[in-house]
Amino acid sequence: MRRLRRIFVFPLTSAAEKHLVSEKTLIKRFFKGTRVVLAGIECSPKIFDFRANGIPDQERVEKVDTLKRRGILYPVAYCGFERNIKMLSFLSSLPGAAAQGAIWGIMAVGVFITYKILDLADLTVDGSFGTGGAVLVVCTAGGMNIYLAMLLALLAGCAAGFVTGVLNTKFGIPAILAGILTQIALYSVNLRIMSGKANQPLSAMKYKDILLVTLRNINKSLLVCGIFVVVIIALLYWFFGTELGHSLRATGCNQAMARANGINTSTNKIIGFVLSNGLVALAGGLLAQYQGFADVNMGRGAIVIGLAAIIIGDVVFGKIFKNFALKLLGAVFGGIIYYVVISFVLWLGLPANDLKMLTAAVVALFLGIPYWKAKLTEKRIIPSGGKKNA
Repeated sequence: MRRLRRIFVFPLTSAAEKHLVSEKTLIKRFFKGTRVVLAGIECSPKIFDFRANGIPDQERVEKVDTLKRRGILYPVAYCGFERNIKMLSFLSSLPGAAAQGAIWGIMAVGVFITYKILDLADLTVDGSFGTGGAVLVVCTAGGMNIYLAMLLALLAGCAAGFVTGVLNTKFGIPAILAGILTQIALYSVNLRIMSGKANQPLSAMKYKDILLVTLRNINKSLLVCGIFVVVIIALLYWFFGTELGHSLRATGCNQAMARANGINTSTNKIIGFVLSNGLVALAGGLLAQYQGFADVNMGRGAIVIGLAAIIIGDVVFGKIFKNFALKLLGAVFGGIIYYVVISFVLWLGLPANDLKMLTAAVVALFLGIPYWKAKLTEKRIIPSGGKKNA
């Protein structure tokens, strides 16, 4: 029978990594017959066996208790089988995956406005997502109030959406090309915002009392993300119930009919682009806080993740969520499901470099499901009788 080993989990935060690097030798001395699992959201678990090397048990226990009080070390369970270790690490990563999925779900709500309501493909989001993160990090590091920094991030995204809307409606550039042009320009804008640096850190230790969401406090992050989701969906539900909101939805359904009824479709498109990219930038600001830095490439592939969240939510909850607000909530749930699936696949051992390929495959699969379902359930037309069909 195998000897039971006590299992501890090091969450993969900057503080834990720093602690491991700076006191690696010390930790090795104090862990006797202990298995330590490094568990993270976007990485496979790393397992280490530490030996005591003659250190007295009492001294070793005191050191472990100190690490637990500092929030660096978390006891998980007693386990005698190695296969259960990875399962524990996967389960420990689920709250973080849900928090990150909720942040991307807010971004998916922004994509929902252009993709589902306006029926337009807007690639601006890959740039405006990074713009929101860059603005928030720079403003927060400069001493600005975090809520004001979030507001500025949202307004920066709105400005990016306004540019795309003007290019589309006033210059006659197709929406997909207008989004690409704005996205390319935003790369340089994001570099200028961060003073020419490709990335800008936001220390979770230094700003722990300021940041709304952080890897160091997953429970608080889940609560804050939940509040943001409820407030955003409530505001959008109210807005799209107004006359302006109805005219925006009419623009997406049938532009010609909307114009025939006196609706200014060009203005409505611009408003849609502004709302969409404002929410995307807001999500970028939340993610920059959560991961502790902003990067010029943090929005690369954001449109694919947003589409994946929308499509997963539509496929899974489409028959249940009929109300407009619930459809927006379905996009958020789709983002959470997507990141839980990503965590599960990484837990199975898929290399992190293949994540984009996996995302593309997931989106293609869920995009094809409605088509296959329609093909399988469509009624065959039986020709009528007569000479020709005899």
